[in-house]
Amino acid sequence: MSKSRLLIVEDDADIANMLQIFFSGMNFEVDLAPRGSTALEKTRTNLPHLIILDIMLPDIDGFEVCRSLRTNIRTSHVPIIFLTQKDERHDKLAGLELGADDYITKPFDIDELRLRVSRAINRAEQQNLTDPQSGLPSGRLIEDHLRRIIRQQNWALMDVRIANFEPFKDAYGFVAGGDVLRFMAMLINEVLDEMGTPNDFVGHAGGDNFIVVTSQAAAPAIRQKLKTRFAEEVLSHYNFMDRERGYLLLPGGENQQVGLMKLSIGTVTPAEYQFADIREITELASEARRREG
Repeated sequence: MSKSRLLIVEDDADIANMLQIFFSGMNFEVDLAPRGSTALEKTRTNLPHLIILDIMLPDIDGFEVCRSLRTNIRTSHVPIIFLTQKDERHDKLAGLELGADDYITKPFDIDELRLRVSRAINRAEQQNLTDPQSGLPSGRLIEDHLRRIIRQQNWALMDVRIANFEPFKDAYGFVAGGDVLRFMAMLINEVLDEMGTPNDFVGHAGGDNFIVVTSQAAAPAIRQKLKTRFAEEVLSHYNFMDRERGYLLLPGGENQQVGLMKLSIGTVTPAEYQFADIREITELASEARRREG
């Protein structure tokens, strides 16, 4: 099972380091941000499963960080726990009204914090809100987003699948497979940061299948950029021999050759179709992806 990723936003170095050591020992992957602006940047490049957020930060306060995360479609689903010295009732209510999942005041019990962190992550996964490997929105959140856009115009949905992912995972193991899925999530977010808008949506439908919703105008360039960068950067996940050959040799009597991973992307827009329900959107996008081959 892959590690859950925590982003700890805390300007007190002693507290931040203590939390990093503790949660790393609990098998979490931990990243630190001493400033609010740094936290916002880190969420764009490597989406965490949960954010532990101080309110009093040296640049922008935690309330503003929370507000920014909640109003950005790509980060709105990430659980947030405030950890702060501000123990006034109105501060707690303000944090919860902004969409924080929990509010803990300092000094705090480290084991209680661990339980609340684990509970928030498990709740998101059990409610089918996030994928446990990529941290991206999954089943229910994807469906909710499709229901919001189905009557709108000027959007494009891309059905993105990693071709030859399963043979790769069979050859290299599930840990390497998880690394590829996290790489894919990071790649999509980086490309959208460069070429899209904060209103673009990224989801992980499961396994090797991802969903991107962007503007109709930006979709062709984003599609090409994803395919180009993936083809170049996924090579680092293979060993030297497989890279040089350009294919995998699967074990067995005939040493079957399987090509290296690549992206297959199908795109649909409301300019091409009128959709009766969200299932039609995903079916037509899957059909477009299969036609690409």
